[in-house]
Amino acid sequence: MTYTASSHTALDARPGFLRRCEMWLDDKGKGAWIAATVMGFIFVWPVGLALLAYMIWGKKMSSCSKRSNHHNFRRHAGYAMKSSGNSAFDAYKAETLRRLEEEQGSFEAFLDRLRAAKDKAEFDQFMDDRTTKAQTETDVEATNKEDV
Repeated sequence: MTYTASSHTALDARPGFLRRCEMWLDDKGKGAWIAATVMGFIFVWPVGLALLAYMIWGKKMSSCSKRSNHHNFRRHAGYAMKSSGNSAFDAYKAETLRRLEEEQGSFEAFLDRLRAAKDKAEFDQFMDDRTTKAQTETDVEATNKEDV
């Protein structure tokens, strides 16, 4: 009897078939939802109709409430901060997350410096081109005055 109860709770923790299908389609994006709806209409029209209704009323197709990678990240970030009950592992996890945040900050600073260097190089190129063009125009004017 204990075996049945423990196996039943293990199955409850796993998402059902429809939930797994929904998560899979969410990961693939709007195109997968549209393709599934079209295929549903082609093969079994009530399935296509049900998917269309779910997408409309479930707001799967609106941009303001779409499930994006950002939404999934926020959902998993909350789980990442949850204590596991093992203090050594929690300390390791906290240190790793702190280190990753520090590396992310360093990388973003590097990207900012890289963008600034690129902008400066483009501006310097523009100024050089402008100076060269002005010098060329001055030389042409001087040549024209000598010819007259």
